[in-house]
Amino acid sequence: MRTAITYFLGASIALAACQGDDLVSDGASFQIDTIETPPGLTAEVAALDFLADGRLVAAFMRGEVMIYEPDTKEWRVFATGLHEPLGLKVINDREILVMQLPELTRIKDTDGDGKADTYETVYDGFGMTGNYHEFTYGPVEDSEGNLYFALNSSSAGGGTSTELRGDTLMDGKSREGKPMFSIVPYRGWVMKMKKNGEIVPFASGFRSPNGLGLDAKGRLFVTDNQGDWVGSSPLHYVQEGKFYGHPASLVWTKGWNRGNPFELSADTLNALREKPAVIFPHNVIANSPTQPVQIRHNKMLKPFEGQFIVGEMNQERLVRIMLEDVNGVVQGAVTPFIDGQGLRKGNNRLVFAPDGSLWVGQSDHGWLGDRGIQRISFTGKTPFDVADIHLLKNGFEMYFTQSIDLGDSIHIAKAIRVRRYNYLYHQKYGSPEVNLKQMSVHEWKISNRGKRLQIDLGEMEKDYLYEITLDSVFNKQRTDTLLNKLVVYTVKETL
Repeated sequence: MRTAITYFLGASIALAACQGDDLVSDGASFQIDTIETPPGLTAEVAALDFLADGRLVAAFMRGEVMIYEPDTKEWRVFATGLHEPLGLKVINDREILVMQLPELTRIKDTDGDGKADTYETVYDGFGMTGNYHEFTYGPVEDSEGNLYFALNSSSAGGGTSTELRGDTLMDGKSREGKPMFSIVPYRGWVMKMKKNGEIVPFASGFRSPNGLGLDAKGRLFVTDNQGDWVGSSPLHYVQEGKFYGHPASLVWTKGWNRGNPFELSADTLNALREKPAVIFPHNVIANSPTQPVQIRHNKMLKPFEGQFIVGEMNQERLVRIMLEDVNGVVQGAVTPFIDGQGLRKGNNRLVFAPDGSLWVGQSDHGWLGDRGIQRISFTGKTPFDVADIHLLKNGFEMYFTQSIDLGDSIHIAKAIRVRRYNYLYHQKYGSPEVNLKQMSVHEWKISNRGKRLQIDLGEMEKDYLYEITLDSVFNKQRTDTLLNKLVVYTVKETL
């Protein structure tokens, strides 16, 4: 039981990991350790990053930035008084960038005593209305030194202040009252800050983009959350100048002359938008996806190299994203990565440590979730799972981490089940599954020493999700079934 006492600012606090909560998964592929946070701290984790020496830097929603030494289990306060700092980036052991609600801030320890003494505004040129939902996410940095951050749209459930920051639309009240709105710049945008400090409004059309990540090629990926104009939560491959679906932010597009975007038809807006690279089926895979982190040069996760792991707020779950380029279009599939087994809800922030372990920060700040930090260590034993999936002309090919056994042809109808559906693009909050069709597996083939499965569905159509359930797939020794039995592929482009 946690004791509610005030922790001492500037003091070092040594705490042991909660050994009672340490759990090793079935098959010992990973171990989950719960990291104890200082007594009295409201451990709503808002941001995580690592120093080069392996110490963790954590920001909390109530405004603290703290440093944790994994070897000694010691916490130390680095900075306080911040306003909902939902992102941070370590520059070095004396300097970090923090994305507060109202600004991007550079925090420095100039005298080397281990505590920040300089707080410098880097950028605050975006608008604010006082609406509770105007969260700010990021930054992430590309290989050229450019920073990217995202601005949440405003919620009609929170109203606005009489004093606003930034330019205001004169007829803004006509846009207010929609489920999400943008009456000050650049709510609902992803912004780019060039290395020279120049600000570029990079891409529009976001509702609640609580997760930014770059892949090894420097491509930017952003998650959004289900709601109005977002039928089910997506992962977007974000490119400059494109619109990603939520109309509120369109008014801040340079040269916009089409009036109130909410008065445009759904068909018109649908023709303007860039569709998601991957959709997380609601109540199936993820209801509130968060930060994507890419698996890179991690020998413990070698079968999944280059894939993304994404947090999920509403379930005790992390998910894994498998992407590919099809005729120049980025698309792919999502599958559970870790389900339960000691993992908590509220998985808001993810970061890989220098030793390859994955640290997860959890929050329930007005949302469904838990609080605190968990460390996932990988033992090197590869789980029996789907390693990757690729689109074929008439179906899919899946690769597995072990050789598989599907039994005989009579068994195949039970082993592989596929259904196809999509979601409505409309102003209503979310969408049911529509245009649902049960698909038949016409042919199947196992090759590559039992590690590749090809399935022929007879036809493939764009703008559908193909949900594949692998119910009775055993490894060759028939000692294990798949760790995760569900894969959902979003088809933007066909072959």
